[in-house]
Amino acid sequence: MDLLGPVSPLPAVAALLLAFATAALLQRRVGAPPAPGRFASIDGLRGYLALGVFLHHGCIWYFYQHSGEWKLPPSRLYTHLGHSSVALFFMITGFLFFSKLIAARQRPLDWLQLVVSRVLRLVPLYLFVMLLLFTTVAVLSGGELHEPARTVTKQALRWLGFTMYGNPPINQIEVTKIVVAGVTWSLPYEWFFYGALPLLALTVGVLPRWPYLLLGLVSVTALLNWPAQPVYLWAFAGGIAAAAGCRSARLCRWAASRLASVLILACLAAAVTLFPLGTDYGALALMALAFVLIACGNSLFGLLLHPVSRLLGESAYSIYLLHGFLLFSLFHFVLGADQPGAALPAAVHWGWVLALAPVLVLVSHASYRFIEAPAMRATPAVTAALRRRFQKSPDRLAA
Repeated sequence: MDLLGPVSPLPAVAALLLAFATAALLQRRVGAPPAPGRFASIDGLRGYLALGVFLHHGCIWYFYQHSGEWKLPPSRLYTHLGHSSVALFFMITGFLFFSKLIAARQRPLDWLQLVVSRVLRLVPLYLFVMLLLFTTVAVLSGGELHEPARTVTKQALRWLGFTMYGNPPINQIEVTKIVVAGVTWSLPYEWFFYGALPLLALTVGVLPRWPYLLLGLVSVTALLNWPAQPVYLWAFAGGIAAAAGCRSARLCRWAASRLASVLILACLAAAVTLFPLGTDYGALALMALAFVLIACGNSLFGLLLHPVSRLLGESAYSIYLLHGFLLFSLFHFVLGADQPGAALPAAVHWGWVLALAPVLVLVSHASYRFIEAPAMRATPAVTAALRRRFQKSPDRLAA
């Protein structure tokens, strides 16, 4: 294996170490995140998954420079860093929110607050990223319209709709999707899952009020008419299975053992070694087994409970949405490496990706602090305001 080649694992390891070191320095300055909750291992996992997607696209960029085609890299490791990381994100979502449904059997679930929290969790940062995307498209367009304004508006609205109805080039800028590394494709799955929660609640004996059941019915109907990949729906099922499994005290005790940590690493290694794609069902099954153990409390020899891991986890959504823009800005605007004849050698390419890793961590932390966190803190106030508005009608969403 070429240690400095385009698919060498060494740059991935080096980038993760640099990200960890940067977060460690940041933690010294801003302090550790709040005390870990019940699912602390999952909080620590998020950041590494987002960084995995960053490395996946960092590798894709190398081959894109040389071929002009945006496609999966010829490497199982770097392919899984994208596919399997997103599958594990879906498992996290399935686990956390199905756990809320199970808990609602003892303590009623505030459905209005749940809806508000999801909107404020996903929308503000997404709008910021869309602002970056539209600004970049305007720059690439030279500030001129190459299509009718009505057409460009429709294209932009598709992007503003979380690309649920496509992510077309805007204003004839064919690299529109590449500006954000195409990461928005996963967000409609998240929205469909959130929308389906009221119907899923019925499976555990929780009966939401009719407006939420209607929301669930509309969401599932829309999903059935949307081109979803079934393998990613099964990823959510893996998270649901973990939510059920972690109710077993015996399983949780064993999951905390060193042997369970070894089994997790073995599952991850087997998924990469045996299956070329993270969308293979065998790979998904191995990932789900590993995730169940993490959800039950395994910390991978303490790594996932480390304050630095939790700091990275806080910024996971920002890392996920912003890394594509940073990669594009680096390789297109700064280096011009996507221009004919300007492709970089593998060692130089990875050197720049490594240099970008600390920048990504710092930018994402700032994004979390100034965009994500304030929006999430506003959830109780927004929920209360909506409840006051609807409180005159007991059948409305405030109920």
